[in-house]
Amino acid sequence: MYKRVTLRDTVEVPPEQLADVSTAMVKGLLQDKLEGQVDEEVGSIVSVIEVNDVGDGRVLPNEPGVYYEAEFDALTFDPQMQEVVDGEIVEVVSFGAFVGIGPVDGLLHVSQISDEYLAYDEENQQLASRESNEMLGRGDSVRARIVTKSIDERNPRDSKIGLTAKQIGLGKHGWLENQREQRQAQAGEN
Repeated sequence: MYKRVTLRDTVEVPPEQLADVSTAMVKGLLQDKLEGQVDEEVGSIVSVIEVNDVGDGRVLPNEPGVYYEAEFDALTFDPQMQEVVDGEIVEVVSFGAFVGIGPVDGLLHVSQISDEYLAYDEENQQLASRESNEMLGRGDSVRARIVTKSIDERNPRDSKIGLTAKQIGLGKHGWLENQREQRQAQAGEN
């Protein structure tokens, strides 16, 4: 889930830049320091949007720079358990598909894609069903539910998010339309 939050943090302005301290400079320093980082309370910091206030600078003993505390607005991404997300397949492997859901990728394990057996086609980088001829490949749009998450604050790239697409209304976008048509046909038969 994306959120706009107001945060506070401190940045060090190097001595050679002290003549030009501005909100734009502080914003750049905050972007360099925080974007891509994970905070336990707010999730991944995607972007520093706007600096609202810059406090007075402080000099610390034996430190060359001046430290400024700033209040700023940031866009964050914090995936929630059971949240339904839309994403794009970024990689297909024999055990499933990695789905880009914002600044992180989630794993859609082959067992969580379909009740049908899906064969891995390494040459075409696809998972394919022999029963229904449905395929899932790189670039496909999918809707999935977050079922597990393990966020690594020190190294966000090592975070793990598990997805499922086996419930009604989840899966590859083209498959969703087929499911809807099948349900309508079944309802018409009854």
